[in-house]
Amino acid sequence: MKTLKYALIGGAAFLPAGAMAAELNLICSADVVICEKLVSEFEASHSDIDVNMVRLSSGEAYAKVRAEGRNPQTDLWWGGTGDPHLQAAHDGLTAEYKSPMLDKLQDWAQGQAKTSDYHTVGVYSGALGWGYNKDIFAEKGIKAPECWSDLLDPALKGEIQIADPNSSGTAYTTLATLVQIMGEDEAFDFLKKMHANVSQYTKSGSAPVKAAARGETGLGIVFQHDAVAQAVEGFPIEVGSPCEGTGYEIGSMSMIEGAQNEESAKVFYDWVLTPEVQNMMPEAGSFQIPSNASATPPKEAPDLSKIKLIDYDFAEYGSAERRKELLSRWDEEIGSLPLQ
Repeated sequence: MKTLKYALIGGAAFLPAGAMAAELNLICSADVVICEKLVSEFEASHSDIDVNMVRLSSGEAYAKVRAEGRNPQTDLWWGGTGDPHLQAAHDGLTAEYKSPMLDKLQDWAQGQAKTSDYHTVGVYSGALGWGYNKDIFAEKGIKAPECWSDLLDPALKGEIQIADPNSSGTAYTTLATLVQIMGEDEAFDFLKKMHANVSQYTKSGSAPVKAAARGETGLGIVFQHDAVAQAVEGFPIEVGSPCEGTGYEIGSMSMIEGAQNEESAKVFYDWVLTPEVQNMMPEAGSFQIPSNASATPPKEAPDLSKIKLIDYDFAEYGSAERRKELLSRWDEEIGSLPLQ
């Protein structure tokens, strides 16, 4: 294992000139375009660190980190919903780290760090909702949904896609949101009824709205910024926000306990929290709210102040016990059902 010295410049860490080449093994749980943008920009400004990146959804990332617990092969996990990051912290899989950038972050990002005893931190935020294909809805005479309850409309039979909450943080956030809005038994009753309208449970959280954009399905339940990204690309996608209220994510970042390349991980960690880096994200189609208070939210980003957000309990629904209970019940009562 190489031991590298790094200096703080403008509040962020950078390797000095002449340092030995190092490696960083990174899991990225955002869209692959965003992941590739981050790696490209980081390697351009840190030529003495080579990044080995793998793109995994939040649930897959947690499973990989857990499987490697005794012999970590990953140094840093960036992006994806905060719940599995909190579970990894609870399980002792991630390391405590207080970045020098911490006090430059939004309150909600710092709150995520405090909740985890500084084993994770918020990097972006976004509200849950859906994106639907306006052309398909018009052609089939389907009324645009305004509330969660509207997703039970028989006209939507076979027109809804949502990810599997075992692999997708987006879908787990949906599950936890519905439980908090409706109550657990009522939420599972709702999901059983909605199942009649579901054509596919995808692995990736953003896949459903991409399918809607391509005309393969009518509606995808996703984070609203993922629907915005498809609309910005020119697809006939309209963004929806449920009237009953909705949950939101705090996309997070965690350094792995026992990381082989800890110093490289700290360099990336500090760098990605700077406003300069977060301001680049819309170039990769990322329209989340950035965590650095000095960063500029994308003009296309949904205005969270105009969305009815619930008081999402990250501590409870990010705990290992609660996640396991809800996912086990989903597997038994929803995942086991045949698709229509």
